[in-house]
Amino acid sequence: MKSRRAPRPVTVISLTVVLLAPVPALALGGEGSYGGGAKNNEISASASQSRIKVTQTSGPTGGKQGTVASTDVNWKPPPCWYEPVFTPEQLKNFSENDGSGDAGLRDGWYGSELWTDHFRDEKDANTIFTEPATVKGYKNYNLGKKGYFWRGVAPNVTSLDDTSLCSRLMFWQDAGEIPDVPAAPTPETLADYAYDKVKVPETEVELKPAVRSTVNLPTWVWLDKGTFKDVKVRAELPGTGLWAETTAKPVALHLDPGTEDAEVFPASGDCAINDDGSIGTPYTKGNADKTPPCGIRYLHATDGTPYQLSASVTWQITWEGSDGTDGDLPDGTFETTQDVNVQEIQSVNR
Repeated sequence: MKSRRAPRPVTVISLTVVLLAPVPALALGGEGSYGGGAKNNEISASASQSRIKVTQTSGPTGGKQGTVASTDVNWKPPPCWYEPVFTPEQLKNFSENDGSGDAGLRDGWYGSELWTDHFRDEKDANTIFTEPATVKGYKNYNLGKKGYFWRGVAPNVTSLDDTSLCSRLMFWQDAGEIPDVPAAPTPETLADYAYDKVKVPETEVELKPAVRSTVNLPTWVWLDKGTFKDVKVRAELPGTGLWAETTAKPVALHLDPGTEDAEVFPASGDCAINDDGSIGTPYTKGNADKTPPCGIRYLHATDGTPYQLSASVTWQITWEGSDGTDGDLPDGTFETTQDVNVQEIQSVNR
């Protein structure tokens, strides 16, 4: 198949057009994402694939878990950044044995000849959406040198409105150095990337009195100190020495009784997490008609369809990085629901 440079496809239909229709010698740009024939898990031919490695280093790992949602609807992680992708040896293997993938965030190269021309045979490459428009070629993939070829990465390439962001053609950087370019990765970049990789436990609260709530009598909500613990993840970018640790700390529980015919305690519905990590106060016999520090009073019985009690935990999220920097990220929330049946009884045995 003839080597060709093509716009990155927007849809499956446009991809078909790119592959079957005549393609000019230079046609770069466009949006979309596609995979390539990478033969190593740490190498990807797609600029939508990040090599950032995220691992959980502390916090609960068992049971049902989910990701937090930012309380700041306007906050977004960086849309793109640069990463090291190939060593000289890896690029040689990829170029001469596959040669179909992304030479830049906006540059899809199909066919080994394009890769070998530029990265082996020193032929210049021309681009449309990047500066400089003409990129000097490399001799024999820089074999014998220590370093990496870097490329822009965008986990969601369709969200890039500005075609100049991170679109520089794959370029060389000596080992131990971070490129001096806009959108170069930092520890904060890694912390932002890891935000939605933090897995927190689902929240099924313990209700007292158990089994059924009773109309006009408080239901106590209690979670012991073993339920919530800080969750910490570490994000590392191989080949750079950069890392960031992102920590999610539970700070509050919000209750929504699932009906307007109810009162919550406290009135805000926000139950603070105690110093020992517990929430509320344990229910004891004789407290049935007392006001709980964290709880609900239902005013009407269910009619066969249980109320959907929602428990949402707020997680305070901070980070610290390999260069001594640190900071705050927007609080995150994670919500679960559970059935609550309420019976029409006005008294309870104490």
